[in-house]
Amino acid sequence: MNSAHHSTPNLSGVQWRTSSYSGGNNECVEVAPNLPHLIPVRDSKRPAGPVLIFDHTAWQAFVNDLA
Repeated sequence: MNSAHHSTPNLSGVQWRTSSYSGGNNECVEVAPNLPHLIPVRDSKRPAGPVLIFDHTAWQAFVNDLA
């Protein structure tokens, strides 16, 4: 059985942003696109809550499927 060790990246310096379509109601998904190899995603209503982390390939596939 293969097991991979995944460490949690330091997210203290990320620059969170919301979509311009969110309307400023603080009920949106936030992304932090300023990390070199990862795209963290969180719920703007719960900024201290869990964060999903995607690699660029997975994030691009997700965004492409939205269109």
